[in-house]
Amino acid sequence: MKCLPFYYREKKHDPKSLQSISGRSNSSNYVEAEMKRSGSELNSLDASDNSTDSLRRNAFPSLSQRPSNLRVFTVPELKSATKNFSRSVMLGEGGFGCVYKGLIKSVDDPSTKIEVAVKQLGKRGIQGHKEWVTEVNVLGIVEHPNLVKLVGYCADDDERGIQRLLIYEYMPNRSVEHHLSPRTETPLPWGRRLKIAQDAARGLTYLHEQMDFQIIFRDFKSSNILLDEQWNAKLSDFGLARLGPADGLTHVSTAVVGTMGYAAPEYIQTGRLTAKSDVWSYGVFLYELITGRRPIDRNRPKGEQKLLEWVRPYLSDGKKFQIILDPRLERKQLFKSAQKLAIIANRCLVRNPKNRPKMSEVLEMVNRIVESSVGANPQPPLKSVVASAEASQGNEIKNKKMNMDPNPDCNWLRMWRPKLLRACRIL
Repeated sequence: MKCLPFYYREKKHDPKSLQSISGRSNSSNYVEAEMKRSGSELNSLDASDNSTDSLRRNAFPSLSQRPSNLRVFTVPELKSATKNFSRSVMLGEGGFGCVYKGLIKSVDDPSTKIEVAVKQLGKRGIQGHKEWVTEVNVLGIVEHPNLVKLVGYCADDDERGIQRLLIYEYMPNRSVEHHLSPRTETPLPWGRRLKIAQDAARGLTYLHEQMDFQIIFRDFKSSNILLDEQWNAKLSDFGLARLGPADGLTHVSTAVVGTMGYAAPEYIQTGRLTAKSDVWSYGVFLYELITGRRPIDRNRPKGEQKLLEWVRPYLSDGKKFQIILDPRLERKQLFKSAQKLAIIANRCLVRNPKNRPKMSEVLEMVNRIVESSVGANPQPPLKSVVASAEASQGNEIKNKKMNMDPNPDCNWLRMWRPKLLRACRIL
């Protein structure tokens, strides 16, 4: 997935004091100096429009004044934990850098070790460092079951210069994007997809509405939703996150960043960022779950490369709706709940951001679908990625013939606005 070019234009604020529960590294003075120089990297430029619907909080919070319980690691510690950053333990590689699986001593019981994911900043200059600072600021002060936990960080000197790393809880079942890929041998069952939609909505609701300040994720996508051992979904990668608008303002003015196919059209066109930008991205994600397709896929035929444009002709007729369903799923029991999920997606994808629901409202709608689907279509527990891959060797995934509901309810189509897809063509 192609990322939009990005450039930070931030207002500086007081530095954040990063506290350690394992002791400070030798270069923690450098970290604090960088925090002073860079600020929190979350705070916004001035926004010109006054809001008639002011935010809940009375004052714009300073994240630098909030406590943090992050551990501070040294490069030698992380080299030991990752077998000297061996490719044999590499979990993935992205724009930020490489991610490795590691083992570190538990704080509660030093005789035991816990699994972690170690993200090492690539050598691409100050921009990557700003993302690193933002992650430390955000995940150092927020905590929720549907957000990946940041265990600690490292900013140390060694023979290669300054090393910047982030240490997260280990998520053994990888990303949602991985499991939606057509290359995956065992696709996510429908019940699991509904649970993921619910977990992701919970995470965004927490960021938007359940703290005394608001955080806009700004890069919500399937590759940034990770799955733990119990297949609970958690939001990850907060390098592009921003604080929401201050009281009395309607938006944050910022350079446009994010991922093509997910970014809201009004944000792309104006640079005005609101929580409703995340709501749009969530709507795109719901269609990923329904179709098993990526928002933009250049490997498909020309008329099918942009997901939102491809699904449009099939939304006017319930009989045609079946065409957009992921062909790898057994559809007999999921047809109606998929239609209901599409209703929610369409509400999130309304062109005017003011008419999109809040994430708490989206969560309530998703909860109702999950509750109605649990008894009707129970899903067996999935094994871990490794176990599933081993068990599925030699087996072929068979696409079963779809049974179509003879009387589908198509009233939800009114939610879809024609202008929506015209806006999507810029993505």
